[in-house]
Order: sequence, then structure tokens, then C-alpha cells
Amino acid sequence: MISRRDFLQTTMAASALVGASGFGNWARLAAQQALTQDQLLDFDTFGNVTLIHITDLHAQLKPIYFREPEINLGVGAAAGKVPHITGADFRKLYGIADGSPSHYALTYNDFTALAQAYGRVGGLDRCATVINAIRAARPDALLLDGGDTWHGSYTCYHTQGQDVVDAMNLLKPDAMTFHWEFTLGSDRVRDIVGGLPFPALGQNIFDAEWDEPAEDFQPYQMFERGGALIAVIGQAFPYMPIANPGWMFPEYSFGIRDERMQEMVDEVRAAGADLVVCLSHNGFDVDRKMASRVSGIDVILSGHTHDALPEPVLVGETIVVASGSNGKFISRVDLDVRDGRMMGFRHKLIPIFSDVIAPDPQVAAAIDAGRAPFEDQLSEVIGRTESLLYRRGNFNGTWDDLICDALITQREADIAMSPGVRWGPSVLPGQDITREDIFNVTSMTYGKAYRTEMTGEFIHTIMEDVGDNLFNPDPYYQQGGDMVRVGGMGYRIDVSKPMGSRITDMTLLSTGAPIEPEKTYVVAGWASVNEGTEGPQIWDVVEDHVRNQGTIRLTPNTSVKVTGA
Repeated sequence: MISRRDFLQTTMAASALVGASGFGNWARLAAQQALTQDQLLDFDTFGNVTLIHITDLHAQLKPIYFREPEINLGVGAAAGKVPHITGADFRKLYGIADGSPSHYALTYNDFTALAQAYGRVGGLDRCATVINAIRAARPDALLLDGGDTWHGSYTCYHTQGQDVVDAMNLLKPDAMTFHWEFTLGSDRVRDIVGGLPFPALGQNIFDAEWDEPAEDFQPYQMFERGGALIAVIGQAFPYMPIANPGWMFPEYSFGIRDERMQEMVDEVRAAGADLVVCLSHNGFDVDRKMASRVSGIDVILSGHTHDALPEPVLVGETIVVASGSNGKFISRVDLDVRDGRMMGFRHKLIPIFSDVIAPDPQVAAAIDAGRAPFEDQLSEVIGRTESLLYRRGNFNGTWDDLICDALITQREADIAMSPGVRWGPSVLPGQDITREDIFNVTSMTYGKAYRTEMTGEFIHTIMEDVGDNLFNPDPYYQQGGDMVRVGGMGYRIDVSKPMGSRITDMTLLSTGAPIEPEKTYVVAGWASVNEGTEGPQIWDVVEDHVRNQGTIRLTPNTSVKVTGA
């Protein structure tokens, strides 16, 4: 008798062969062949249950450019496995033709040229069109929002998330979970959550004082769809007080809490759930480990690390689905749920090519209405770039190189530090840089740019600490984003070493001299988690720098030497 795992593996293999998984047949179209909306939405409806997943929108309501990472290293058990494969290796793994739409959507190579050919991606009004088309084929499909939704833009910052809430509500989600939303402050989060027309989920969100589940959030929600009882369990970002300022949400504690996750799975199974879905903001490697430790989860919809995979990853009998970020993709998962179990599935990662997909008129009108009071500020041209501005990658991106340059010049510092966050659209060479572009990569509720003095020893400690958040071989100890970006300083990192010995050869670029442990350096940075941080807002610092420069020209950043990968 074939095991359920073997059956699922056979389902995945068959799906890949017939184009039911990943991008489908259009992935191998020649670059010059025009795409159509029908091609993007083509799907052979399967089974009796449909899940629609969107995550890590970061308030990007309008179409954008978004470059995928060049370097995405995996360590420990994740080394050499997706999503830690990029570029040509990624295309080879999935059989993606060079110059194809999926080349542009999923990898970084030739990004500028392909962006000019294929255009912008995303736009919540285009996402709405895709969601409506799926619902037309499967009216009782579940739409699930993986969080990082009410954060990351000029209008989101100035409306405290309301513009995104209003637009998302028009899509009629069935549930969501959370991360950056909490940086609006706990009072604002409770205010929004109290008015949501769908459940706010997080089995791992607890009352910090009483160490009990927080009353404002449900651990799970049960849905009857397609003749099946479906349990959706929420998993908010586990490391909130470490990665973000705990003083903004002191009432809450988080953590992975996989023992409680197992309790919730057992509870919903006992209540008759035929399908168990985890709506997660753990990050992919944490989800992969959790799937190996918690039994009974059929599907994990993964968020936080912004990975986009054209096929789910099978862990035991659990499929893990990664749906990208910034409104660039939507995942559709059709499932055959019978006799209390998932018997098979079909999956498609749908790229939102904004020039191909028609905007939904109602959602487009709502987005434009929300932006109207700010249009003059959003569209003001601050400068121009001759360099591609992007953020993704483990160690550096040109947006953060620009931000570090701004911190050094505007704050008169020796060294600059910019957080290794993954959100933020790209700007193509030859384009204007608007105020909206700057806010898209700097907008947060604790964006003040500090200026302080640090010893070389303390700088090394910071670098080691952040490095361990990224390269600890145990995913449960990977508690942040990418590596802190630095300006004015070079270093070597051996990702195979333990904490305390990864970072060596720290050098002050202005002089070429080694950074000495006892010597004091002026350091400027932003996004400090410490309460009471003083300084100008980072977007003002960057705007002043761009105005002064006029045209941005960045040289390749070779200041970080990576070994041990």
C-alpha cells in the first residue's frame, strides 16, 4: 500500500509534469511573446477545497518593480535547499528558460532589461482581479493574509495603516496573522483588529503579564468549505520583541510555541477538522522545522522571509507554500480533501504582472481615493538614479548603500548601519526618485536616525549578534532579517563559524586602517529598538542627501567578503 507521503510526492511530481504546479506551461514562453491574463489565471480546478494566499504586502497598493535576491544563503540543514538557491541555479532547478516571464519574476539576473520588457508587478487592484477570478471558479475559496500588511509606505504611515485596511477589506479575506502590524502600537492594533470583518489569528500571541492566550486574537478559525471542515491556525511572527521594539506592544508576548501548536492541531482534529492549515509568519526555515516537529498540519502557508517558490516543499506529510512579497505573487492551492485527510493537491504561484492583469475598478478607486490627499507629496521628485536601487540580499543592496551614504554625509559619521529588512521595491536606472520611493524603503514608526559613539569592540559585538540571527544553524534561533548593512566599514564573515568568530578583518574604508577594539568611532544608524532614540527621521536624512546629490551613482559594493558558504 502506498503511504500518504509517497502519494503526495507522486502528486507533486505529476503536477510539475503537467504544469499544474508552479507557473504552468507559460513559464517557458519566449520573452518576446506577449502574455495574457487568461494565461496567468489558467488552472484546472481540482478537488473540493481552494486556498488563496497573499503575504508580506508591506502596504504596496500600487504596481512596483521588485528584484529578487542575489544571495540567499542557507546554513545547517537548510544549506543548498530552496529557498536558498538563486539566479541561474534556481532556474535550472525548476526548468525555467532564460528570458522567460518566470526568469524575470523569480530571479535577479538581467533584472533591469527584463523589467523594461515585462513591466511592473503587483498592485492590490490587480491582486483583486486574480482573487475574483479564482472565486468565480471556486466560490467558497478561502483567502488568507499572512501578515506584514499594514506597514511600509508613505500613506500607510500617515494613516496609521487605515488606507491598507480599507483596501484589503474590499478583497474580503477570511483570516490574517501578524508581524509589522504591531509596530503601529498595541492600542492602534487593537483598534483595527476590533473592527476587522474577519478573524485575527495567532495561537502564539499571549498576554505578557499573565502568560495566557491574548484575548484580542483567536488561535484558529473553523470553516466549512467544499463539504470539508477546515481549521486555519494562525502563527504570528515569533520574535517580535527581539526584531522590533517591545515597548510598542508591552502587553503581548510571542514565541514559536510549537507545543501549543500541537495542542491546537490536536484540538481541531478532535473537533472534526478534515484539513489543518497553518497561516504562518515564522519564515520558511522555521516553518520547515516546525512541520517536522508538529504532526497533523496538512498545509503551511509561509510568510516573513519573502520567498517565492513555484512548487510547495514537502516535509513529512505537510506541504509548505511560499508566496513571495509586496503583492508580486498570489498562491492558489486546490486540494482533494476526503475522509478526513488531504489526498492530493494542485498549486500555482501566480505572478501579478500589472501590465497584463486588468485592475479591479472598485479596489483601484479605493486605493486612489486613499492616496488623493497625499498625491503632491508622493509624486514630488527628489532626484534621479543612474544605478538600479534594490534591497534584497543577505549582505547588501543598493538602496541600503544609498541610505548608509546618506547617514555618513548628513550625520557626519565614520560608520553607518542600516537594518537588514527585506521590504522595499526597486527603482530602475534612469528613473526619478520620488518621496514615495524613499518612504517605500524607510517607512516605519521608529525611524529616527541616531548618531552615537561606539568602540570597535562594541561594533564587533553588534555584527556578531546580527550574524547569529541570520546564520545560526538552528532555524529556531534565526530571529531577524538579513545582515545589518554597513557603510564606511568593510569586514569578512565566515558563515560556517559559531557565534563570536564569524566576523573578522573589520576595516575603516576611509583610511584602510583596521577597526581597533578600544578605539571610539562615530556611528549613525536608524531603526533602533530602544525607546527614546533621538535624531531626524531617516526619510528626511535620505531626502536631503538625494537632493544634494541630484543624480545617484553607486559603485559596486565589495566591502563584505563572504566565506564558509
